[in-house]
Amino acid sequence: MQRLARFWRVAVAPLILWALCLCGCTGFRQYAQNGFKVGPNYCLPQAAVAEQWIDAAADKKDHRVRQDRTDLRQWWAVFNDQALNGLIERAFRQNLSLREAGFRVLQARAQLAMARGDLFPQSQNSFGSFRRTGSSLNPPTSVTSDAGRFFNQWAFGFNLAWELDLWGRYRRAVEAAEASLEASAADYDGVLVTLLGDVAANYVRIRTAQERIKWLAASARVQEDVWTYLKTRADVGFRVTDLDVAQAASDLKRTAAQIPPLEIEQRQAANRLCILLGVPPSDLQKELGLGSIPIAPPEVVVGIPADLLRQRPDVRRAERLLAAQAEQIGIAQADLYPIFTINGTMGWQAREFAHLFSSKAFNGSVGPSFQWNLLNYGRIVNHVRFQDARFRELLVAYQETVLRANEEVENGLVSFLQAQERTRRLDESVRAAKIAREAAYAQYEHAVQVAGLVTDFNRYAVIERDLIQQGDLLAQARGEIALGLIQVYRALGGGWEIVGGRASGEDSPEALPPGTVEPPAEVAPVPADKPLPLSPLPPLPTGKPAKPPGDH
Repeated sequence: MQRLARFWRVAVAPLILWALCLCGCTGFRQYAQNGFKVGPNYCLPQAAVAEQWIDAAADKKDHRVRQDRTDLRQWWAVFNDQALNGLIERAFRQNLSLREAGFRVLQARAQLAMARGDLFPQSQNSFGSFRRTGSSLNPPTSVTSDAGRFFNQWAFGFNLAWELDLWGRYRRAVEAAEASLEASAADYDGVLVTLLGDVAANYVRIRTAQERIKWLAASARVQEDVWTYLKTRADVGFRVTDLDVAQAASDLKRTAAQIPPLEIEQRQAANRLCILLGVPPSDLQKELGLGSIPIAPPEVVVGIPADLLRQRPDVRRAERLLAAQAEQIGIAQADLYPIFTINGTMGWQAREFAHLFSSKAFNGSVGPSFQWNLLNYGRIVNHVRFQDARFRELLVAYQETVLRANEEVENGLVSFLQAQERTRRLDESVRAAKIAREAAYAQYEHAVQVAGLVTDFNRYAVIERDLIQQGDLLAQARGEIALGLIQVYRALGGGWEIVGGRASGEDSPEALPPGTVEPPAEVAPVPADKPLPLSPLPPLPTGKPAKPPGDH
């Protein structure tokens, strides 16, 4: 040990100082401040974030947009829809994309463990052999008998090689792997946020399609009654022309023809919802039944734009990828410096196995060595430049991710707020159109029954068509309110906190998603009609039952 310490003082330490001065990338002071690691240390980058939302600014001050701190863990509960709550829970348990992301977290965790293992002797192995050797008598040797020509050779031992982490190569690799693990966990959170938003959005599309089909079917029944009335009156000789009957029949068929496209839209949304639930496409109509469009509250709590840096999984993922890349610069710079290694071997050799582990059979060696790639600086320096350029690319990507997050929230807010205004005005339009339709029909019916009066059925037909169109737009606008609110919560990054312990505010990448604790050695096939078995999810609040649909 004294000789090794003296070797360190006399040879290694001066060589380290000489390497630092000669390479010139990292001075000794910075080297010490960085924790005896070459290369730059990472610090959180700046990103442009708006001070407040557009609709919350002083010049607009929309009171429906509140900037209080909000709990987005179960944002879908604001709709008070039991069916939606059940779908969210099933999707969290069974979605396959979420399970894929969970296994990517396990991969990143294993890579971190491998990186930590490099801090210890990188090469460790044992060896053993047995050889039966025979010596030749031609040319003559000192062996004079056939019995001495043949002998055994037994060998057993260990060796190791330990590269000292003087420049922080392996410590930075561990830090990069930790950042990659956190990025993988954020990616899982992002998949979860997208899943919850997609489930809610497709559920709203199903309910919106049902509402539109319901409205068109009711309108078609009214038109059928009008057509039957006109045809009957024409048959008994009232003042009803064939043109009026044909126009009523045409309006009826046109209204009925608008229903099949909505059936297609409803079926496609249901099929997509089945995939999100991790089951083959099936008829969800029996399970969901008929229901109204989820009713959104008039207000939305969005916090402040700076919260996006904490709430949005994609922002956190981009920042963690940036942190991992920053460590790659130091890892690349470590190649500019000499590599110091301690090599050691110990073993036993003997001709007889019984003597193999005796003291006389022991042999071994231990000592330091170094290697310096002096003639590769062109490639090493350009590798450092490559890693630095990659870091700058990810820095810009992080800043753009923050901007896009701000944009998505603003788009969701304006959709949510303006859909409310559109719904209010369409509702007033539908009410007025109903009154106009009743008046027009009463005038036409009176003209048919009273001789000498002349009126035009086309006026009633135009008002009826306008009422059907306005009612259909009203159903769509009600759906857009819910979709707008879903877009806001998705853009805010709501829902990822429901995973494991993070529901209580813990932000630890060690928390694994459900169903990904340890993959079994053999996975039994799961029937296609049964959900994948996953660990139980804490019960979600069911909320109050949805309000019954209003009369159009």
